[in-house]
Amino acid sequence: MGAKEVLEKLSRNEITVEEAEQYFRSEPFKEMGFAKLDTHRELRSGFPEVIFCQGKPAEYLVSIYEKMVEHDGRAFGTRASVEQYELVKERISDITYDPVSKILKVERTPKERIGCVAVCCAGTADVPVAEEAAQTAEYFGTNVERLFDVGVSGIHRLLSKVDTLQKANCVVAIAGMEGALASVIGGLVSNPVIAVPTSVGYGASFGGLSALLTMINSCANGIAVVNIDNGYGAGYMATQINRLAERKE
Repeated sequence: MGAKEVLEKLSRNEITVEEAEQYFRSEPFKEMGFAKLDTHRELRSGFPEVIFCQGKPAEYLVSIYEKMVEHDGRAFGTRASVEQYELVKERISDITYDPVSKILKVERTPKERIGCVAVCCAGTADVPVAEEAAQTAEYFGTNVERLFDVGVSGIHRLLSKVDTLQKANCVVAIAGMEGALASVIGGLVSNPVIAVPTSVGYGASFGGLSALLTMINSCANGIAVVNIDNGYGAGYMATQINRLAERKE
């Protein structure tokens, strides 16, 4: 249980004062030897800890998922492989895996969604990063509008969606190649734009470095840039902006 759920249960007399007190007395992390699960992170930052699956030994990963689900009834991981999904599923039957975004999650009680973030990507090859951003934002409680394949080589596709872009509390702009999409969107909207360069492109794109440099050097205002292929970071930041925007309503 999270702190809010503990307090709500206490107010409904579903748990005792002593049981609530025990939650707040517990250590702010769970010691596992190979990992220290930050169980109080949501209490401090508003977001629970997320698992970066890539590179984790199989037994460690399975144990981390089990402990997080036991504590909170949910767990969210990025950059997971099919093999990791199959291993975790042997112990947690209701875990789900999306092979496009590579997100591996348990979500027994989905969070209520508020506001709106628009997640845009230039081409279909950018969709895996876009889905990582979109599904991250949704998991954390944000409504998401997906606008895929709206790159500048066919700019009429993007312009047909300007109303959607302008109504969103935040826009995530994802592009590889030369990465011009973020600059174009930045010139069309008054809301913040989070630019995500992807590693999509031919040799001179240098694995996303050319798109990263374009986005950092954008002449449009109101653009923040995250790391190459970091859809998760963009979805997290977009949710922070969305929550602040909704709080002012």
